[in-house]
Amino acid sequence: MLSHLPVRRRLTRAATVSVLAAGLAVATAGSAGAIVNGTDATQRYAFMASVPVSAPGLPDGVCGASLIDARWVLTAAHCVDPNLVAPAGTVRIGSGERKTGGTVRGIGATFTHPGYRQGGGAGPNVDDVALIRLDRPVGERPIRIADRPGVPGTPTRLLGFGTVVDTGELGGLRFPDRLQQLDTRRAAGSECDPGYAGPTRLCTVSLTPGAMACFGDSGGPQIQRGRGGRWELVGVTSGPGVGGHVPCSSGPGLYSSAPAYADWIRATIRANG
Repeated sequence: MLSHLPVRRRLTRAATVSVLAAGLAVATAGSAGAIVNGTDATQRYAFMASVPVSAPGLPDGVCGASLIDARWVLTAAHCVDPNLVAPAGTVRIGSGERKTGGTVRGIGATFTHPGYRQGGGAGPNVDDVALIRLDRPVGERPIRIADRPGVPGTPTRLLGFGTVVDTGELGGLRFPDRLQQLDTRRAAGSECDPGYAGPTRLCTVSLTPGAMACFGDSGGPQIQRGRGGRWELVGVTSGPGVGGHVPCSSGPGLYSSAPAYADWIRATIRANG
């Protein structure tokens, strides 16, 4: 979702879309209902990971990620893009709290999809996935990548520590202490702008009016129920599903399809494990 990093205190709506794409966040105290208009997590998600990042004007940001192997997490490419952010060098895994709990590991290396390209606000990010290799394995249980996304209408869920207030003002952003969740559904490609959704990008809409992932949620998981009712990873939070100057909460959202990148993920882990 990010084309460039704004450094002004007041953001235009176009710059707001860019920051959302980068998954940046300014940490503030307090927890409220959200992703925007989601709720506090109702269960423990051992695979949920958070990646602290910083950038000009945003010194205490965060991106989401998903543990997919004992030593690997999957996130958005723009969350490790050195032109946009500076990762703090650690990943927190398996905690329902943004700043405490779970297991903390160092970032051993990052691997960005070779086709990654920023959308620049005029279109979607392309191949917006990256892998982080942890410096040591963790004991939390990884999430399985789904064999395929569900058909349009399939229930999904978003997880993240992003802002609970949808605003273009950096000072107005509010980030929860507790992990947030939002029930959504896989949308038809036509529910996003033309050219946004496709084989590698999933259009997603909320079941709650005025709710969607926003600043700080980028890279985090979109999950669906798989075999035996267990959660499977289907998407990686990437950006808005429409162009122009629109609030995050107006939706729809756009998610890199984890199943579409399964071969690249497996090959990268095998070559660098």
